[in-house]
Amino acid sequence: MTATTTGAPLVFDPYDYHFHEDPYPTYQRLRDEAPVHHATGDDIWVISRHADVFEALRDDEVFSNRMGVSLDATAWSPDAHRVMSFLGLDGAEQSRVRKLVSAAFTPRRVRELTPEVESLTERYLASALAINAEQGEADWIKDFAGKLPMDVISEMMGVPVPDRDEVRRLADLVVHREDGVRDVPQAGMEASVELMTYYAEMVKQRRANTTDDLTSALIAAELDGEKLRDGEIMAFLFLMVVAGNETTTKLLGNALFHLSANPAQRDAVLGAPQDPDALVVPWIEETLRHDTSSQMLARYVVEETSIGGVTIPGGAKALVLLGSANRDERVFTHPTVFDIHRDRSELSQILSFGTGRHFCLGANLARLEAKVVLNGLVRHVEHFEVHAERAVRVHSTSVRGFASLPVTFRERSA
Repeated sequence: MTATTTGAPLVFDPYDYHFHEDPYPTYQRLRDEAPVHHATGDDIWVISRHADVFEALRDDEVFSNRMGVSLDATAWSPDAHRVMSFLGLDGAEQSRVRKLVSAAFTPRRVRELTPEVESLTERYLASALAINAEQGEADWIKDFAGKLPMDVISEMMGVPVPDRDEVRRLADLVVHREDGVRDVPQAGMEASVELMTYYAEMVKQRRANTTDDLTSALIAAELDGEKLRDGEIMAFLFLMVVAGNETTTKLLGNALFHLSANPAQRDAVLGAPQDPDALVVPWIEETLRHDTSSQMLARYVVEETSIGGVTIPGGAKALVLLGSANRDERVFTHPTVFDIHRDRSELSQILSFGTGRHFCLGANLARLEAKVVLNGLVRHVEHFEVHAERAVRVHSTSVRGFASLPVTFRERSA
């Protein structure tokens, strides 16, 4: 037993609001006491150590995506791919859709977004700093981080500017979980239907009139005579707006929250405006390790298997804890400490974007946005302080971050 072990029974409840506030003590107990834990209440097998999470993510023949990646009962379905694209597929079908999507969602297309991200950063940062000057603080989520990622994705996909606030509102509803509701709330289901209806119309419009955006590129993508069907395009657009938007918003919030809690590191980052990349990139990577936006992914266990010395029956639902793997003391030195000076060899082991065939396709975009935004912040701001006592967390089984993050900024003198 370790010092973290308590006399209380080990309970893992991913819907519990108290757990959302700080899941890491529970993760520690899981790694110490039951690294492959059967949570009988939800009948899920919870995998918490880095080595076991890595193994499960790499073995998609046994730990399958065919039922999707969400814990929620209504989302756990052979039809999950209809809203989550290749995240709900395995094998040849996964490869076909991912290759076709990748032909449109290219590294070059991501890189070419840089001027747009820089422009949006300047615009929203100026607005947030004006609010800060007037009110003594700004809400980093409401005034900045909740807007920029959606605008970047909307710009890429071709969503018109007047529609973006509504698309963002619907995306927020899709991931929110209501206290005491152990599934997707009714509002989330309705929002999903509205988003898919919206994307169906967008695809229809692009088929009639091609434009220079990702939606048209997805329609045009062709490999070996194969093309994407309308439903497959809609599912990828849905995945982008929910997974890509939400996780990047949370990353930007978590980055400020944790740096503010470590004043010496904050001063080091903000003290290097001429060469921000030197510390901004490690700041991003350590945020991804220390408190990743995507905390857990579900997997369908195709056949009886043994992992971490524990046998999981075929047909079971497994849950791989990315957030726990990134805090595993078997891999990371002083894992509970936020340290932007952490050795790069350790940071290369983070599992925030997964690994293997299902490695996050949007990882480059998330890192690009975070780098441009935080570089911009360092250029314009000489000090900031997060008012942690008034921060409001998002309640979700899949993403971790803030719905509201009050921050006081001190701008650099001209």
